[in-house]
Amino acid sequence: MLLFALECALGVVTVILVAAFAHWAQWLLPVAILLYVLIVVPTALLCGFWQAAIVSLSAVLAHSYLTARQHQFPVSPNPAEDPVNTITLLVFVLVALVVSRLSARVTGIAKEAESNARQMQDLYEFTRRTLQMNLHVEPGPQLAELVHEIFALEAVVVFDSDLHEIYQAGYWESDPQELAQNVYYFETSDDDPETGLGRRVLRLGTVPIGSLVVRGDTSPLTNNAISSLIAVTFDRYRAFANESHLEAERRTEQLRATVLDSLAHAYKTPLTAIRAASTGLEEMGHLSPGQADLVSLIDEQTGVLSELTTRLLTTARLDAGEVTIHAAPVGVDSLIEEVVASLRDRLASQKVVIDVQGESMVLCCDRQLIVMLLTQYIDNACKYSIFGTAITISVAQAHAEMVFSVHGYSPVIPMADRERIFDRYYRSSTYSNRAAGTGIGLSVAKRAALAHGGHVWVTSDEIKGTTFFAAIPTPTVNRCS
Repeated sequence: MLLFALECALGVVTVILVAAFAHWAQWLLPVAILLYVLIVVPTALLCGFWQAAIVSLSAVLAHSYLTARQHQFPVSPNPAEDPVNTITLLVFVLVALVVSRLSARVTGIAKEAESNARQMQDLYEFTRRTLQMNLHVEPGPQLAELVHEIFALEAVVVFDSDLHEIYQAGYWESDPQELAQNVYYFETSDDDPETGLGRRVLRLGTVPIGSLVVRGDTSPLTNNAISSLIAVTFDRYRAFANESHLEAERRTEQLRATVLDSLAHAYKTPLTAIRAASTGLEEMGHLSPGQADLVSLIDEQTGVLSELTTRLLTTARLDAGEVTIHAAPVGVDSLIEEVVASLRDRLASQKVVIDVQGESMVLCCDRQLIVMLLTQYIDNACKYSIFGTAITISVAQAHAEMVFSVHGYSPVIPMADRERIFDRYYRSSTYSNRAAGTGIGLSVAKRAALAHGGHVWVTSDEIKGTTFFAAIPTPTVNRCS
């Protein structure tokens, strides 16, 4: 109020001084009126409409007084009765109104531009700091503190739906957890000028991944930008975590393959010595029937261990990608007979049906790897097929592939497990309690097929049973080395 009075007084005094000077200099009235306008306009620009209106009234009074003195008329007790004074006053007031409104508008635009520039600078700083953020730790707490600090807000809360965690900064009177979760679950994105709250759903594309609630002086566009940057940072963190996890898995797999390779080589030497000793004992003769049976058992089981060690060594090399395919023409009939013969003890209680669709079928492949593949399939069928049911081994030519399949009647494999069952160490929940195993066999079969450029899959039905497939490309004879 004091400032208002001082501004009015300054304007009135200026008008009186100009009026006195104009009277002393004998200036024409139009010149004096222009001087009054030059006083009213700056007053409207710098002070406001009401100050300019009071200055305009004082200018009209001064104008009336000067006019009366110049023409030696008596001064009217009521200047408003003079129409010239009224028109002059209206013009001054109109000028004051227009100028003050233009000034207010220009000032508002300037303040808005300044605010936008400041918020753009804050957004730049926020973007720069998020790009430099340590993604080895969960970014939620860092993001809440950064938004609170950089944009000078009263309070901030960030909700991460993936971890179901709330991160807050500043002071909240109500429960920020309920507030942020309501924004996420009801997908509420709005701005409330009365409370100063800005609510946003964090999205990656069209997928909601969390929410942001801020309280303070920010524009809707700034809130949109902040929420987008937080969503991108969450996505970067998850991508970084997945990449680190994959790298750790790769190193673990590489270490495991190295250990398997070392163990397989270490087992070869004592197994060779045991087999040589058992063979020597058998050739020496003079053994009792019981001793001969024991030597024969040692020799047989040594052979089994040697075969398992060879398979272990091949598996380790498959995992490491170090296996070289030694492709050669292989007769499919003899290949299947070899595998069935090696599993004759396991298949003793099962009926085996072999269905080769075509005579003298030949496949260009690495014989050892395909034997491993079919051995795993048939051994798997032996483990899980219902006792007394048939196991069917089929081979068919389909386009440029030869498709091997092993069918048996076993519990249905859930749809969710049909891809993962070929992963290392994974065992279907249907099978986990029925037979002993390590969960390695089917992953070996898959890698053997992939080494040939083929692929594997499984179908399972309660009525039709379960069938494992392996499709191996059939190159021309010229390409088979």
